[in-house]
Amino acid sequence: MLETGLLATAGKARWDEFVSNHPAATIFHHSAWADVMQNAFGHRSHFITVAKDARLTGVLPLVELKSRLFGHALISTAFCVGGGPLATDDESRALLLREAEALGRKLSVGHVELRDTGSAEGWIAKDDLYAGFEREMIADEAQNLLQIPRKQRAVVRKAIEGPFRVTTDKDLDTFYALFSRTVRDHGTPVFSKKFFHEILQAFPDNADILTIWQDDKPLSSVLSYYFRDRVYPYYTGSNPEARGVGSNDLMYWKLMRHAVARGCRIFDFGRSKVGTGPFAFKKNWGFEPRPIAHQFLLVGRDTLPNLNPTNPRYVQAIEIWRRLPLPVANFIAPFVSRNLG
Repeated sequence: MLETGLLATAGKARWDEFVSNHPAATIFHHSAWADVMQNAFGHRSHFITVAKDARLTGVLPLVELKSRLFGHALISTAFCVGGGPLATDDESRALLLREAEALGRKLSVGHVELRDTGSAEGWIAKDDLYAGFEREMIADEAQNLLQIPRKQRAVVRKAIEGPFRVTTDKDLDTFYALFSRTVRDHGTPVFSKKFFHEILQAFPDNADILTIWQDDKPLSSVLSYYFRDRVYPYYTGSNPEARGVGSNDLMYWKLMRHAVARGCRIFDFGRSKVGTGPFAFKKNWGFEPRPIAHQFLLVGRDTLPNLNPTNPRYVQAIEIWRRLPLPVANFIAPFVSRNLG
């Protein structure tokens, strides 16, 4: 039996119970993302489920993005790095994929996209753009520190001894001030502050903000997710002075120790574009890259979408955006970024 559409409260509980028990599930499969997408951006979510004898055997969350500028798509899960189909057997997975295609054709989307998932017959795989980085953390602090390569470890040790303090809370104002500046400097429109507010509301026990301070000045800040035994340092921002004093490195180290104290075992450093500075930074920390495959089904278009900043068509726009005064960029950005999922 197939079910699609928005879930009632009871349906969400059933969905999340399935997610919590599936070994391949991530935080990006959680039903709370539907509320985040709707409240922050006005995007509709479509929940596809497969049930056998009233027991769920598969789920697939899809977010519908519709924009004159960036096109019309169904993405599992938009604004996240994962969230593809979860199923207990091959038949259920195949049903989820067929229903995703049927829904895409019904809505007349340009394409359907599944992020960080296995191959799908008839879909186009793209695995040369992003790599993921993850590693187990050692509970013992000294041994955990020794996991970091020598040169990078020296930077962390120096920062540990520096004049910094650490806070872990829900201080969105401090985080957003650092994050929005960092994103503007990279030439990318920032998400609205409401988006992050909705995340913290949707995941009250599974998201927080860690910030590194020097006296009363915030230098580096990270908003992280927690799911099972895994921590995801997902959004980061920093003051221009941060790199020179090592506060970004200290931020990640302190997050590791904070996550271990919470019972986490895996540090999921997230995805980075191959060949970029963040990609090299994560390798310097001793993390090995894992190719990430996205699956695309072309419905109303003939070519794969390419909304990547490395696309030559966006070079000029990126340079212009970097020069915008921060208040101007922050005012304009949410109208653009709401469709950059």
